[in-house]
Amino acid sequence: MLPPAQFPNKHKFEVDKTILYHVMSECRVIKSPYEIEMIRQACALSCIAHRYVMLRIHECRFEYQAESLFMHACYFLGGSRTTAYTNNCSSGSNCSILHYGDAGAPNDKRIYSGEICLFDMGASVSGYASDITISFPASAKFTPSQKIIYNAVLSARDAVLEALKPGVSWVDMHKLANRAMFKALVDADILRGDVEDMLRDGLAGIFQPHGLGHLLGIDVHDVGGYLDNNPPRPEQSWLKNLRTARVLEENCVLTVEPGCYFIEPLLAKAFNDKVLSKYFNDEKIQAYRGMGGVRIEDVVAITETGCQVLSSDLPRTVDEIERWMDLSTGADLISVQDVIVETVRKRKLEQIPAGTKILFDLKN
Repeated sequence: MLPPAQFPNKHKFEVDKTILYHVMSECRVIKSPYEIEMIRQACALSCIAHRYVMLRIHECRFEYQAESLFMHACYFLGGSRTTAYTNNCSSGSNCSILHYGDAGAPNDKRIYSGEICLFDMGASVSGYASDITISFPASAKFTPSQKIIYNAVLSARDAVLEALKPGVSWVDMHKLANRAMFKALVDADILRGDVEDMLRDGLAGIFQPHGLGHLLGIDVHDVGGYLDNNPPRPEQSWLKNLRTARVLEENCVLTVEPGCYFIEPLLAKAFNDKVLSKYFNDEKIQAYRGMGGVRIEDVVAITETGCQVLSSDLPRTVDEIERWMDLSTGADLISVQDVIVETVRKRKLEQIPAGTKILFDLKN
């Protein structure tokens, strides 16, 4: 670190040591067209790599082999030498560990047929991050019980994407996601009771003990979540983990990542809590213990009238995932690239700033 500047009569000047951080952080919240394009390219590359891993998962005995496939695809196809963060390649019960994959849990479990895989990985392009999570069955076909949880999370994701636009509160989006997910779990008779009562009593903190998402840019968890002129961090236990409570503005870039997890310590606590346990269908909850969980994570840019999903080149519905994984026999890196990049090329993009480095020919 450089020493403070020294010059004559320095003591006569008042130095504000806090204002610059606020200004710089606020500038990073609103992305330029160039920045959005870099993030879009990072997402496009990540989508290709995720699709590749899905097709090759039958060859992976261990979680770290799936991580290796993703990193190879990002480098081989897009020149991305590093990922944007520590890769999370969890399977089975490990899917309930929110930040799995670090040195304490280094993607080293054997992957078994019939388990859910939850892979949270993102490429970095020109210093800009992507952050994408896919959840899919290792055996290429969802079981009926897995399908229920996956569709519950998907309904939360879809509800938020439909509602995002300038002027909406991120706290309200988090509540919307939890509301949609709980409705699906009630419809499946996993939970019982009134959804609004569940939200009031903090049940969301048991099944999704993290925020809906975060700002993204140069840092995967980008700055600007809680600045002096923004709404403060909520105090409720099930909302306090939100990484921002901002009202959204055009050209903000965020992740949307609802999840549903069966986390043993939290479930044990809830079963012993009279307020929370009354919502449980005990028999069905017990049947899901050990499953792990499901998360679906996309990257979105807030537009003038809504949002644009920058990670749209992924299969997301149950049918889409199963159809894609049916192609797994004989898949190789180049053939996968050809199939996916052809899909990417068909996208209509807004004008790309002059001088932008293009990884893929995204225009028609």
